[in-house]
Amino acid sequence: MAYVTVPKDLTHVKSKVVFGLTKRQLICFGGALLIGVPLFFLLRGRVPTSASALIMVFAMLPGLLLALYERHGQPLEVVVRQIIQCCFIQPKERPYQTDNAYTALMQQHQMEKEVNEIVRKAKARAACKAHPRRKKRNSGHHPQV
Repeated sequence: MAYVTVPKDLTHVKSKVVFGLTKRQLICFGGALLIGVPLFFLLRGRVPTSASALIMVFAMLPGLLLALYERHGQPLEVVVRQIIQCCFIQPKERPYQTDNAYTALMQQHQMEKEVNEIVRKAKARAACKAHPRRKKRNSGHHPQV
């Protein structure tokens, strides 16, 4: 009896257009053929046939890789872009930073205490200036000359 494996996640199933190939694969194979075959016929008369065939294969290789290579469901150009970003664009060292709500609350509480202390001192100074009969006190630290 023949068994057919059916994936549990159907979002990864790709619709096949022709000959079991997806639309992306057909476009990439077509582009590779448009580059490789004329290149082979142009080079065949000037260099040996085996060399022109090898050059044709290397010219078609990027198109074939773009059509067939996938890693974790991502096509080759996405994988290459991520590698370039990781190696060359983004900084190498990322400092560990947290968004700690408790620290933010403690800083807010400390700031409120400082503001309340400044307001209390300002009120105390204003209260001293408000009474004209109140004499200036000598604190005893420095004698007045």
